[in-house]
Amino acid sequence: MRVMITGANGFVGRALVKRLLQTNELRGRSISALILLDKELVGFAEDKRLRRHCGSVTDAALLRRALADGIDVVFHLVSIPGGAAEQHYSLGYQVNLQASLELLDQLRGQPGVPVLVYASSVAVYGGDLPARMDERAVPHPQLSYGAHKAMVEMAINDLARRGEVDGRAVRLPGIVARPREPNGLRSAFMSDLLHAFAQGEPYCCPVSPQARAWWMSVRCCVDNLLRAAELPAAELGASRVWQLPLLHLSIAQVIDALAAAYGQERRALVNFAPDASLQALFGSFPAMKTPQSRALGFRHDGSAGALIRNSLNTASPTRRARGRVALGVSENAIN
Repeated sequence: MRVMITGANGFVGRALVKRLLQTNELRGRSISALILLDKELVGFAEDKRLRRHCGSVTDAALLRRALADGIDVVFHLVSIPGGAAEQHYSLGYQVNLQASLELLDQLRGQPGVPVLVYASSVAVYGGDLPARMDERAVPHPQLSYGAHKAMVEMAINDLARRGEVDGRAVRLPGIVARPREPNGLRSAFMSDLLHAFAQGEPYCCPVSPQARAWWMSVRCCVDNLLRAAELPAAELGASRVWQLPLLHLSIAQVIDALAAAYGQERRALVNFAPDASLQALFGSFPAMKTPQSRALGFRHDGSAGALIRNSLNTASPTRRARGRVALGVSENAIN
């Protein structure tokens, strides 16, 4: 089994590489080669299964070299995030759209029908969302990032229909807890809040306590990416695009779960200075029903407490925290 990960040096990519090296299995076969592609590939374990290809995903020749010995499964994770893609349109167009279409075209020429797992985004829905949603909601992107994601989804469905690429696209919500570094994501505050609370640092939250967003831990995200790769093609319908189950939580609910894990006294470290644009983007996400993707085995973290544990690799909450607050956080776990 030969597996490739684009964007392997990214937050989700590194977690996926680590998991695949540990399990050494995908789709019932052992992994003989794990091909990593990114502009930089640093800090990975020395492992004979790893094949490193450094460079831009926009380099068609680099893609051809990475695929030269054949491929069975590709996890296509690389992208220019929403805020950066909006500010630098040409770069977002080249990476998020053109490079993805070039990869799909090169996969068409591979022997057999390779599996492609594509990391799409809830950005395809745009803003001004209805009070309640389900996975059949029609995309209406309002940023270039979301528009390009929707275009690639359409191309994946088309090539799956033609039987040339066994594509599977999953729409990801905000994935936490990303490293505290500039990344071009407007949703970075979701991870920054978790890190600051866990480390006992003051934090000024740019949205209100009532702001509601869609959440998923990186651990759960990797589980879902692997599930997408494992699904038998015969069980899939005409559409190869799925909205993943997710947690629909307010900032207040997330802080409740953090306080249960790290101590109630840390609540005082958080203050609020809502930014109007961020509040508009991340303050009023509606409930999302996903029965079809749940039936296929996709899942969310289960609760706000589990989200914190899975995101920050925490042990069970401290005795002190358990003594001060009940662990039953009032979550709205969307299914």
